[in-house]
Amino acid sequence: MAYPILPLAVSLGDPAGVGPELIAAAWFARRVHALPAFCAAGGAAVLAGAARARGLDIPVERVGSMEEAALVYDRALPVLGDFDGEYRPGAPDRDGAVLALESLTQATALAVSGQAGALMTGPIAKSRLAEVGFDYPGQTEFVAHAAGVEAEDAVMMLAGPNLRTVPLTVHVALSAVPGLITQDLILRRARVVARALERDFRLTNPRIAIAALNPHAGEDGRFGDEDQRIVTPAIAQLRAEGINASGPHAADGLFAARGRASFDVAICMYHDQALIPLKALDFDHGVNITLGLPIIRSSPDHGTAFPIAGKGQANVGATVSALRLAADCARSRAALLAA
Repeated sequence: MAYPILPLAVSLGDPAGVGPELIAAAWFARRVHALPAFCAAGGAAVLAGAARARGLDIPVERVGSMEEAALVYDRALPVLGDFDGEYRPGAPDRDGAVLALESLTQATALAVSGQAGALMTGPIAKSRLAEVGFDYPGQTEFVAHAAGVEAEDAVMMLAGPNLRTVPLTVHVALSAVPGLITQDLILRRARVVARALERDFRLTNPRIAIAALNPHAGEDGRFGDEDQRIVTPAIAQLRAEGINASGPHAADGLFAARGRASFDVAICMYHDQALIPLKALDFDHGVNITLGLPIIRSSPDHGTAFPIAGKGQANVGATVSALRLAADCARSRAALLAA
C-alpha cells in the first residue's frame, strides 16, 4: 500500500547553477517518472527563466500554502514564497547567494514544521553562501541544526541504484583521517545507519559492511594497525548490540559485483573511499540523503556545475532520483506510523 504524503519542499540551490533548470526539468517529466508532488521555495522568475533556457515551456505558479501546491502541481510548477531574483546562469553573485539561502531556509522550515512531506535541497556554492552569513560546513549541518539534531548524528549516505555508502569522515585532508577514526565514531554512525535503514528503507536486519582504512585491512599490522586496534573492536561491539555489521573489509574488492551483493550499505573511512565507487556506478542517479533526522532530506549528488548552467546539458537523473527517494522514505515512515 502506498501511503499518501504531503508535497516535498524543494530549495533552488544557487540560482546561477543547474539547480533551477533541473527542478523545472523534473516537473516537466513528472508523469514519465511518476514523481511525487513537490513545491519550490521561492524563485518563480528564476525557475521560469531556467525552464526557457532549457527549451521547456512550462507554467510556474505562485501558491500560498503546501495544500494549494498539491492542487496546482498537476498543471503548473508550484512556488511558495515571493522572494525572487534574476536568472543569470553561470554567473554566481551575492544576490544569488541571498536567494539560495532564503530558499534553503524556507524549504527546511516547511519540512521541520510538518507542512512538507520531505525536503530536497538543490546544489549550492558554500563559499558564496559564507559571504552572506551562512555559518555551516554544508547544507547537512544547516538542516540538522534546524531539526534540532547534533551535527555528529546527521549521517550522510550516498545512494544509487547499485550501491549505498556512508563516509565516516567527509571534507577533511586525507592526512587527517587516521587520527579522526575512533571506535566511538564508528559506533555512533553505524547505529544511526542501522536505525535509518530499518525505518526509512524498510530493511530487516540491514547488512552493514565496514571498509578497512588500510590496504588489505592492514595485513596483520604490516600496513597500519588501525583496523586491528580500532575498527575490529567496534564491529564486535556492534554485533554484540544485534547490529549486522561485518569487516573490516579490504576496500579494493568490496565494491565489485560479488562484494556488493553481500551488504546493504558500506561504511567507508573517508570521502573518496565512499564517493568514487558510488559515482563510478551511479554517477547520473546518485542521491545524498541525510540519515538520523526527524525529517527526510535528500539532495542530488552533484554540484552547481556553473560552466554548463543554462546550456541544457545537465542530466536530470539525480534530481529525479532524489525526489523519488525522499518520497519513498517518507512513505516508509508513514507506513510505520500507521502500523
